[in-house]
Amino acid sequence: MTDSMPPESPAHVPVLRDTVLRWLAPRSGGRYVDGTFGRGGHTKAILEAAPGARVLGLDKDPEAAPAAAALAAGEPRFRFLAGDFSELGSALDRVGWDLVDGILLDLGLSSPQLETPERGFSLRHDGPLDMRFDPGSGETAAELLDRLEEREIADLLFGMGERRSRAIAWRIVGRRPLRTTGDLRAAVIAAVGPRRGRIDPATRTFLAVRSAVNREPQVLAAALHEAPGRLRREGVLAVISYHSGEDRPVKHAFRRLAEEPRFELGTRRPIRPDEDESGANRRSRSACLRILRRIEDAPGEIVRPDGDGR
Repeated sequence: MTDSMPPESPAHVPVLRDTVLRWLAPRSGGRYVDGTFGRGGHTKAILEAAPGARVLGLDKDPEAAPAAAALAAGEPRFRFLAGDFSELGSALDRVGWDLVDGILLDLGLSSPQLETPERGFSLRHDGPLDMRFDPGSGETAAELLDRLEEREIADLLFGMGERRSRAIAWRIVGRRPLRTTGDLRAAVIAAVGPRRGRIDPATRTFLAVRSAVNREPQVLAAALHEAPGRLRREGVLAVISYHSGEDRPVKHAFRRLAEEPRFELGTRRPIRPDEDESGANRRSRSACLRILRRIEDAPGEIVRPDGDGR
């Protein structure tokens, strides 16, 4: 790490930081992709771990750009491109990297996203019903819920495991237009009742709507298709997910790839935070990390030397 590298914000603690580093095993001269740069916690950890390593950061959220610019200004081993991780292949082509030594995808929201009411992600703070990772493009959550039919809303919620999906959809439609996160949470509570345990009753509804607004299943599927083929031999793809709707496609994709001679699973079961991390970082409690390692090249594959991109 250079002396000019900005310190990690105390409000943002990268999830499973040390575990991710153990599996990526950054080395001098290695090339790594942080597909969900956020505020740069994992990227900085990789750069610190190996003085000669280089990192390409990607993020669709424009709020990530200032942190990325500050890091790039003092750290020539880092580059940043605006965009989501479904665009991994084209991003690597832009910087002249063919194959890389490690790719990290942290599918969770960053602390600033959750703690900024105007972004519309939080259950705890009332704000506009937005939920877009890129607030400058696409349909907001309010617009999506105004457009969908009741059956479509119920199907969307049921796909996230919400057992009371029909009752919630009926309440949402009956209360339209919904304009704030408070409006949406109130509709859910009117359908299912108040909180009875540790988990807010609107949690699955918020996850489902956020996922649909940002096309998260499609983006993840595209990344899982592209990323394994961009790993060098001994390269690692690490994915951190936070609920079953995210973890299930990762698990299935990794297991399918591990049937090929080119790849192997890092572990059979997902890796979870230990008690110390879960206690210190509340948002890490639901995290699970899956690892895929490339162990050989495909038969007949020609591994081209990388370009001179930083």
